[in-house]
Amino acid sequence: MENFYSELLSFLCVRTRNRQVAEDVVHDAYVRVLERTGADAIEQPRAFLYRTALNLLVDDHRRNAIRRNEPLDVLDSEELLSVPSPQASIDHGQRLDMLQRALAELPVACRESFMLRKIEGLSHPEICARLGLSRSMVEKHIVNAMKHCRLRMRQWEGN
Repeated sequence: MENFYSELLSFLCVRTRNRQVAEDVVHDAYVRVLERTGADAIEQPRAFLYRTALNLLVDDHRRNAIRRNEPLDVLDSEELLSVPSPQASIDHGQRLDMLQRALAELPVACRESFMLRKIEGLSHPEICARLGLSRSMVEKHIVNAMKHCRLRMRQWEGN
């Protein structure tokens, strides 16, 4: 599936006209595909990945359209209603702990690439400049980190 990363990124850059948005959608698409729990093999992985990415773009567009049309007081009241329960807060904390443990298992460059992208929100070129890595290597590190974290969290949640 990693073979399609650059191709899908280029495709989405043209559609969105925003590389940052395209990178986020590609990462989210890979996460969705990796989170897939079905035992059936994907017959056409390229088509499946593209369809997933396009669905994410459509969903994002719909969410943004709804947000633009809602008055601000409605959004404020929704935030008040979405206070997590104590159990949800504990579960969230446990998942964060698992994520930190999974990230600690990664090689330094892989972990740093992931953190700079997902936590600090840096673009791929910014990460390349900061870490002195090629764009291809940064992309591979981020995808590998996502795969590793997903796998480890599944293992730990199963126990």
